Amino acid sequence: MPLVAGIDSSTQSCKVVIRDSATGTLVRQGRAPHPEGTEVHPDHWWTALQEAIREAGGLDDVDAVSIGGQQHGMVCLDESGNVIRPALLWNDTRSAPDAEELILEAGSGDAAAGAASWAASTGTVPVASLTATKLRWLARNEPENARRTAAVCLPHDWLSWRLACHGPGDGPASLELLRTDRSDASGTGYFSASNGEYLPEVLESTLGHVPILPVVVGPLEAAGKTPGGALIGPGAGDNAAAGLGVSAAVGDVVISIGTSGTVFAVSDVPAQDVSGLVAGFADATGNFLPLACTLNATRVFDATAALLGVGLEELGVLALSAPEGADGLTLVPYFEGERTPNLPDATGSLHGITVSNYTPANLARAAVEGVLCSLADGLAALQAQGVSAQRIILVGGGAQSEAIQQVAASAFGLPVFVPRPGEYVADGAARQAAGVLTGQLPQWPLDGVNVKPRESDGAAPFLTRYRQYAGTVAMS
Repeated sequence: MPLVAGIDSSTQSCKVVIRDSATGTLVRQGRAPHPEGTEVHPDHWWTALQEAIREAGGLDDVDAVSIGGQQHGMVCLDESGNVIRPALLWNDTRSAPDAEELILEAGSGDAAAGAASWAASTGTVPVASLTATKLRWLARNEPENARRTAAVCLPHDWLSWRLACHGPGDGPASLELLRTDRSDASGTGYFSASNGEYLPEVLESTLGHVPILPVVVGPLEAAGKTPGGALIGPGAGDNAAAGLGVSAAVGDVVISIGTSGTVFAVSDVPAQDVSGLVAGFADATGNFLPLACTLNATRVFDATAALLGVGLEELGVLALSAPEGADGLTLVPYFEGERTPNLPDATGSLHGITVSNYTPANLARAAVEGVLCSLADGLAALQAQGVSAQRIILVGGGAQSEAIQQVAASAFGLPVFVPRPGEYVADGAARQAAGVLTGQLPQWPLDGVNVKPRESDGAAPFLTRYRQYAGTVAMS
């Protein structure tokens, strides 16, 4: 039985899964931690990858391998292939002023015109996470490092390159062997997701010159081979790989409930959101992956559980003991500002309090409903970009809660599928590796729970009330 390996090189850790290429059956796995911080030398990722591979029993019997990785990280290489400086990660915000400058420059001083220009050319309005803004920061703050930069790549590109036995000291020719995929390239700010092309003018205006960039290979095209002869897949950005891991197709919206919330969809229509709420990424199959983020998710549950003196499981039990709508109690969960809508200085608020409804059960229910309503606004932002939403795939640490599942079905008004807990990014990379072997993505079985939506002709009353208090409106 041919085996494939999927790798998830995330901000926190590296995870490796080895699976049967035909059935998807897990054979073995391993993991290793990454250092904390928003600035990390890529050598740490390589060390962690080697450790995780060893824990997973090695790659000697593996026929193909692929890597899903954290997006946006800026990896700069000199002409010999050496890393010039530690990589700036997606969560490094020092380039926020540079993002604002790039928008203004594109609009000749008019921010709205600049945002529209960026949305049309790249699908995404610049924010600090994007690689292009980090390159502008590098040119402004470390001009010598910017001048030495002969090639720029992303975390998964660099690791795939190293797996193919390229690396520091190999010289200029090896830089031409860097490879990436369209999903990760679409998060740089210098790649057009809709046209599938790099934008050299963006690199001129950020880094000051056009470096060597990884060749963008097709969704099931090999990007190289390991020394042992295993094919290396094109890889993907982490969200696109997760989409593969849960077999998301056009019409599916994946909603991840973790520390923050993520809403993304597989779409056959590219997004160009001038508001900047929706990032117009590509996916790992040839479609598109419009994505919106919220800042407040499970931390709202943690804070509410702590206030009520209960654990998270009991919080869910309390929430289910209250009626839908929490007897009119509404929580707007902007505890740490918000991204969708873009209200960085906002705070949370509790509305509709009466003597009779101010109970632990209703407060627990209001917390769950508030977070899910916030994610429903993210879904509405995607629908405003032409996304056809037919099913929700609910993942993340909060997805296994019965209370969250039930409220999600009501808030979204769509069928909800909750896959079994898993390493979705690594699994998606493994599925891609299997596709590289055969030329077609395998249909691996995916177990989970289906939750039916509430029967109603319109939005759930608690969602309508939430939008009144939050100052948001349905964008679909």
